[in-house]
Amino acid sequence: MKFGIFFLALIVAGCSASNHVSLIASSDTVVKYSEKEGYQDRFVNLYSDVKAYPVTCQEDCYPAHIDILCDSLMQDCQYQGDNPQVTLDTGFNIKWLGHASFIIQTATKQNILIDPVFGQFDWPINWGFKVTEGFYRNIPEEPDDVVMQATDAVLYSHVHYDHFNKSDIETIGNTPTYFVPLGVAKQFDQNNYRINEMAWYAKKVIGETTIHFVPAHHFSSRTIVPFLYEDNNAALWGGWVLETQGKTLFFAGDTGYSPHFKSIAERFGNIDVCLLPIASYFSENDPKWYREVHTTPEDALTAAKDLGCRVVVPWGYGNRSWRMGDKTSHSALFRLLHMNDKLNNDIPLYLLNEDEEVMF
Repeated sequence: MKFGIFFLALIVAGCSASNHVSLIASSDTVVKYSEKEGYQDRFVNLYSDVKAYPVTCQEDCYPAHIDILCDSLMQDCQYQGDNPQVTLDTGFNIKWLGHASFIIQTATKQNILIDPVFGQFDWPINWGFKVTEGFYRNIPEEPDDVVMQATDAVLYSHVHYDHFNKSDIETIGNTPTYFVPLGVAKQFDQNNYRINEMAWYAKKVIGETTIHFVPAHHFSSRTIVPFLYEDNNAALWGGWVLETQGKTLFFAGDTGYSPHFKSIAERFGNIDVCLLPIASYFSENDPKWYREVHTTPEDALTAAKDLGCRVVVPWGYGNRSWRMGDKTSHSALFRLLHMNDKLNNDIPLYLLNEDEEVMF
């Protein structure tokens, strides 16, 4: 009898720990791989490969800049320049934790974590880098318990290790609601998490904020060597638009430049605040496939025009970056400022160091 009660308790405990997953579709059909790829359940980008890019820096792409103070050449730096005065009355308060991680508070006090990664990569990648002396970053501090407990939603753009860290999900816990692309919920342990799996252009309201999942031009996998294993592109990828009281904030996620930026602007109009990646690219002899899925700084400036951004907050550079693809921790920022001047860009850039914040 006692054994039976114990066994029943285990079953109840197991059931109570099950995750609650909602699939949220949209009127748009998510495109799958064609049959010639051997799969019928794999995601593809909305647009075919981009054949040409509007602008590419060819030489002298990293001139010194008086507003960036570094311990060594483009390494271990702080931006010390004056940011523009930008008043948009959006109510969005933006804190950059490093790499792609942000804390956003909306005008109506919804607290949202985007792509939180507080440590190195998940196991076994972190172990592999340690053994091979691979690249590591300076680890950001986790938000304190007060911030964690006040978090209403956690958004993930895709499952690559630098954007989705399982150990951090355990730290964040099951109080907030999670928003992820289609196919990502299976990455969560069973611990009573509330998870919304989103198709492109699906939306859901939390508090007084509408959360929209939008396309990016990228790919997904959780394997050590991409393109070779069965999980390649089995989960979707994308960006997020937060809409509160008619104001919009766009987080692009990892993405290459493609017409999807213009498509997003066609749906939402000019975006008030754009959080755009600038750093994960190869500086010389760029492999064609890599630029297809990661923006250079000049690609980000072009994307900002496509989106009609009223202000751009770049990310991906910095002392907490893994420097994947670019030269140093801050080389992408040097290149961004250089190309910003060269292209006579009139969209304000607001540059943050890690742990700094701004309200627009």
